[in-house]
Amino acid sequence: MDVNEFWSIVDEARRTAAAPEEPDGARAVAERAAALLAARPAAEIVAAQQILWDLLGTSYRAPLWAAAYTINGGCSDDGFDYFRGWLVLQGREVFERAVADPDSLAGSPVIRRASEDWAEVECESTLGIAWDAHRAATGEDLPPDCFRIRYPALDPSWNFDFDDWAETERRLPRLASLYARHRAA
Repeated sequence: MDVNEFWSIVDEARRTAAAPEEPDGARAVAERAAALLAARPAAEIVAAQQILWDLLGTSYRAPLWAAAYTINGGCSDDGFDYFRGWLVLQGREVFERAVADPDSLAGSPVIRRASEDWAEVECESTLGIAWDAHRAATGEDLPPDCFRIRYPALDPSWNFDFDDWAETERRLPRLASLYARHRAA
């Protein structure tokens, strides 16, 4: 299992899951990805767990956290994990674009739809894809210590109060514009 195979599983899960384009559709994608992964050898499932956490580490960026905060009307540590889980399930292209430019999420149909009702965009289930697959395939939990979580230091230039709407508008203008009506409420 390598990162390209992992993304192929996500793509297949998105193609075959019900309503992946809906704000809450990521849960169905996570379930489908776990089922697809469960059909693989146990060693590949274990490897997928590390790949997932490497992607979550790659997306552990302050600008993306500010975007998640704007989109979800707040974002705790756990909430940021769940948001990044949702982001993984959007596929490689959306994921990589958002990591490079979090403001690009304003163009996502899912985000645009979620912004109408200020629906939360997150998927805690993503974090358990390999766990669920391993249990389904082997009847056992993943081996202890089979993965490591490596988070980079957050960019100190983004160390501002995400409730500072003027600063959010300056740094994430497209998202701020999309969510401005909710700030006024």
